[in-house]
Amino acid sequence: MPRYTAELWKQLQHASGVLVTVVSVEGSGPREVGAWMAVFPHSLVNTIGGGHLEFQAIAEARSLIGSSRQEGTLVNRYALGPALGQCCGGVVHLKFEHIAQTDMPLLQQRLPSHAKPVALFGGGHVGHALVNVLSTLPFEVQWIDSRNEIFPSELPANVVSDYSDPVHAAVDGLPSGACVLIMSFSHAEDLDVVAACLKRQRLQGDLKFVGLIGSKTKWATFQHRLEAKGFSAQELAFITCPIGVEGITGKEPEVIAVAVAAQLLQLDQK
Repeated sequence: MPRYTAELWKQLQHASGVLVTVVSVEGSGPREVGAWMAVFPHSLVNTIGGGHLEFQAIAEARSLIGSSRQEGTLVNRYALGPALGQCCGGVVHLKFEHIAQTDMPLLQQRLPSHAKPVALFGGGHVGHALVNVLSTLPFEVQWIDSRNEIFPSELPANVVSDYSDPVHAAVDGLPSGACVLIMSFSHAEDLDVVAACLKRQRLQGDLKFVGLIGSKTKWATFQHRLEAKGFSAQELAFITCPIGVEGITGKEPEVIAVAVAAQLLQLDQK
């Protein structure tokens, strides 16, 4: 379940609230059409962009929570420049509607998650650090390892663990369009996963990205072994190794995790 949808579900089990949705934007605005925020008496879930617009929307939503009006919707117009002093300069229309626990099935269908599928092979130090980073970003993470005991007992809402032995057997079941990150505890497992990804690309061509942790020397060795398995230079060019955005040289797990997460975010910009 997407992170913010899971948070919304938890909140609705304790209290009703007001859903604030961006229904139109003229000119510049802090968030796109469809962006949403759920307002409760003492908490918030998600954001419509912050700033004075969000401050005003929260105040309006909480006034509705405390009012006797519990049905229907309200749409307000906000001129960001003259009315709110925000330099975006556009006009945003926000819809306000009461929501309760019984609305959750419909809300799960309505609210966009924009989450992209990521398959993370490896539960070592970098894998754990990367899960921590990706848990705050718009990704749905399938965390895969051949050692079931390495997974924490509690995982973020947008992360599911998957025990697979042999680990590369999980490649066939990955969702179409997935980004694959390979960082297992052994080079032998890494090689098996890379080979499985290349086979899938040859047959289906539906993986968005395959990245392998390691040095240029590691990749040169892998290339020779994969060529011996029958993969062409063109096929091998699909693999990214090393992974992470250029210019970040730190080797700490948390630093690598940030660099890799940034690389995934860049994929939709190309």
